[in-house]
Amino acid sequence: MKVRQISIFLENKFGRLAQVTRVLGENGINIRALSIADTTDFGILRLIVNEPEKAYGVLKDAGFTVSATDVIAVEVADTPGGLAVALEALEKTGINIEYLYAFVQKASSAALVVFRVEQVDEAIKVLQQSGTRILSEDEVYQL
Repeated sequence: MKVRQISIFLENKFGRLAQVTRVLGENGINIRALSIADTTDFGILRLIVNEPEKAYGVLKDAGFTVSATDVIAVEVADTPGGLAVALEALEKTGINIEYLYAFVQKASSAALVVFRVEQVDEAIKVLQQSGTRILSEDEVYQL
């Protein structure tokens, strides 16, 4: 139920993001979701891709600073308060969310959200108990 996320450290320089996407594209790797957090000098690009191990390798070979992290991809009702159900379940058990970002699924009435938490296995149990559907890595990579 864990999904592998690739994080790339990027200097805030013209064309760096384009270079990442070019390397991935040239290697047949499809981006499923992304998030970027930046400061004046650098950014961290977080990606969910269809082939995370391959992406890690080709980006590393291309000279990027890359890391891999386990995250959770959940499906929440695409209605007001839909995300609150999952967040409240984690809050009740004291599981802290380090960050999250949403992504789009083709032809679905649900919203998909990626969570990064410290206690991944515990968070999966809590979310399942709350009725939140956790997507498998295969489901996410094939979106």
